[in-house]
Amino acid sequence: MSAQKRLRIYFTGVGGQGSLTATALLARTALYAGVDVVAGEVHGMAQRGGVVESVLLLGGWRSPKLEYGEADIILGFEPLETLRGLPYLRKGGVVFSSSDAMPPVSVALGVESYPSMDEIRERVGAVASQSHFLPCRELGMKAGAVQAGNTVLLAALCASNLLPFGVDVFEKALQIFLPEKIKAANLKALEFGQDYIANA
Repeated sequence: MSAQKRLRIYFTGVGGQGSLTATALLARTALYAGVDVVAGEVHGMAQRGGVVESVLLLGGWRSPKLEYGEADIILGFEPLETLRGLPYLRKGGVVFSSSDAMPPVSVALGVESYPSMDEIRERVGAVASQSHFLPCRELGMKAGAVQAGNTVLLAALCASNLLPFGVDVFEKALQIFLPEKIKAANLKALEFGQDYIANA
């Protein structure tokens, strides 16, 4: 096989959102496309509300290690976690994030304050060459299932031409790997993510 495009993707979200499921789905899509994949959990808390981080390395990496400043892409399933994960992004990398806030326990307890979306966008924009904030929760519900919001984010990434495969391959993967009962909502969510990038 010819040399593959090497990419390092950092995923971050809040427990209960399904970010690890999303990581696994993108990994399976890459394998289906014939791309070498290494995936791993950086650190995760299974309970609802804990921070969950994972990595997906495409194109022939040996181990799922990711240091600060090395990620080409950040996929954030919650905007504050996107901001917290920003140190992992290399200068000029790309960010795809949900714009739907799910304030963590530390905010609920008053230990931390939640920054405004304008502040989050500004701080992300200072590092990233491009950033996309999508109303994933809203679009997921519009597609038929709030969890399909994750598919909106993945579809936007797949439609961006940054990966070694496109949204067409992701659509085939959804058809193959998802249970029948959630297929329709996720395929609709894919359309929303694709449309967002087309109109960005």
